[in-house]
Amino acid sequence: MRFLGLLCAIGLLAACTSPKIVAPTPPVKPEPLTAVYKQSDWNALPNWPGEQLTTTWPSWLNSCKRLISRPVWKDICADAVMLAPQDDASIQAFFERYFNPWQIETNTGVNTGLVTGYYEPLLKGSLEPKEGSVPFYAVPDNLLVLDMVKQYPDLKGKRLRGRLEGTRTVIPYWSRQEIAEGKMANNAKVLAWADDAVEAFFMEVQGSGRIQLPDGNLVRLGYADQNGYPYKSIGKWLIEQGELTADKASMQSIQAWAKANPQRLQEMLNANPSVIFFRTLSGTEGPIGALNVPLTDEASAAVDPKFVPLGSPIYLSTTRPNDNAPLNRLIQAQDTGGAIAGPIRVDYFWGFGNAAGQLAGRMKQKGQVWVLWPKGQELPKTSL
Repeated sequence: MRFLGLLCAIGLLAACTSPKIVAPTPPVKPEPLTAVYKQSDWNALPNWPGEQLTTTWPSWLNSCKRLISRPVWKDICADAVMLAPQDDASIQAFFERYFNPWQIETNTGVNTGLVTGYYEPLLKGSLEPKEGSVPFYAVPDNLLVLDMVKQYPDLKGKRLRGRLEGTRTVIPYWSRQEIAEGKMANNAKVLAWADDAVEAFFMEVQGSGRIQLPDGNLVRLGYADQNGYPYKSIGKWLIEQGELTADKASMQSIQAWAKANPQRLQEMLNANPSVIFFRTLSGTEGPIGALNVPLTDEASAAVDPKFVPLGSPIYLSTTRPNDNAPLNRLIQAQDTGGAIAGPIRVDYFWGFGNAAGQLAGRMKQKGQVWVLWPKGQELPKTSL
């Protein structure tokens, strides 16, 4: 009994002792993702000089139209304009004479990233609405674009969009769902109507396209602005809904799902609140990229300009869509995109039409990127 009493006393004492409180460790804030430029040798670039240098040369000259007024590029572009290369060897010699290759890594030591593809689609449509058609809008007359970088440096590379409520208050612009409900109807001109809503959505993602009218004529549309919301992937939304698996999420599978589930079509589209506004284009050259030059089939790409300066030649080493065949090519950073974010992130421009669309829709590859930067020039401030 005395033994049991002792146990009870010990138990009672333990029960009465205040537990030691350990303060939780505050979460460690991750370092912001940055690009590290590591100097390479030309021999380190897989299969340098790659494929089709004679194709990328006109694309490089397009970049020079915008770069030639900038001190870093002035002399190089002046010499490029005077050069009339006859073959790949002379183009290779030009780049090796004026540039050094720098491989891009992240500050976490990663040197591979995601390579996707995009294209200029051809859609059937009209200049007048009909049952089931969806509009392509011009820039609304009430869309405000705010540049707040001087007050908030963290917003570098970003411009805020909104609209005026009352006489002084700026509020977010309407989302895709609100625009679909008709809230913007009196503020934006319709440039054309597309017969298919999903194809129209993917044309927004591509940023440009051509509309074939019933009489056979074409209307060319290019990116003009957007409503200020970040891009959200409808493919990811379908995966989260359990409708698709990650390995089956492609442009083609999304189109098939939409046809099988018309009652949920707008719900799926609304998962991406971002809306692109367009302008009418003339001429027969490729669509106009963010550098404000025409894109060239398989020689232009979209990048994140926070890490890769627009206009830079880049060497891409990846593989072809759904294939292990290597794709090593010198291309030009001439475009940007809402979904193109990160130091090693490339969206490869395949060109115009359905064949290009098939390749672009299936492209989700790993790749490495080298920026060709002028010799003797200070590296971009995006790097460490």
